[in-house]
Amino acid sequence: MYIVLEGIDGAGKSTQINLLKEWLESNGLNVETIVEPTDLEVGKLIRKLLTRSDATTDTMQKTLGLLFAADRLILMDKIEKLESENRVVISDRSFYSSLVYQKPQNWIKEINKYAKIPDLVLLLDLDVKKSVERCEGTDEFENEEFLTGVKQNYLDLARSNENFKIIDANNGPNKVSSDIKKTVAPLFDICKDCIS
Repeated sequence: MYIVLEGIDGAGKSTQINLLKEWLESNGLNVETIVEPTDLEVGKLIRKLLTRSDATTDTMQKTLGLLFAADRLILMDKIEKLESENRVVISDRSFYSSLVYQKPQNWIKEINKYAKIPDLVLLLDLDVKKSVERCEGTDEFENEEFLTGVKQNYLDLARSNENFKIIDANNGPNKVSSDIKKTVAPLFDICKDCIS
């Protein structure tokens, strides 16, 4: 099972991934977490480029799109290996992030055509103003105008992809965690009504 948490910056993906991992493990499942970009060479380059002042320009968007696709391709073997070992893989982001952050979308789809499609995408839907407040502003992407477009792109994807479930991330972390558990529970035959 390949589960991905997506959302604009500051939505709480890291916190929720850790809570979900702990909960699934307490229910007897083997869980592995991954993150995009990775800590490999390409991923490190991506992290560096995201802090540049020209990170949102068309040329840099295309460059980042290619680098993310390359970094992601390296991850595909790892995900498939983990799944073959009956592990649940929870990822912080996937190729859907590239579809909403980079342009043009048709080209991003093409360069990511070998990316694995997640079984479930939990979209942590956060108010843009809250996102900007929570972020440290280290990336060029962490501004209200840009994130408003990204949020809309995410919602459009959620409407057109059955594997998406929208979770209200404006609530406190415990409520968000509970909503995630109730969404995930049926996939593993865990009692949904037993979750507070």
